[in-house]
Amino acid sequence: MRTLDERWDRSPENGGERYGRGPGAMAARQWAHERGPDGRRRRVETFRFDSRDMRDPLVKAVLDAGWTWRGVLSKW
Repeated sequence: MRTLDERWDRSPENGGERYGRGPGAMAARQWAHERGPDGRRRRVETFRFDSRDMRDPLVKAVLDAGWTWRGVLSKW
């Protein structure tokens, strides 16, 4: 099995849009502040994304079936 990871980054802190291809992991988190039961402010995670959470089960299924996993390397 061959795979190709593609990434689009449209965040303003990176100066606009960026595109990338090839193996790599991407993780993102968002936080919010709220009051806890004791009345103190605390940070609470509201969003989490990690591309390995999607890819790792696919890799395991492919390898368990006796196939070979090969990521496609490509120039950007």
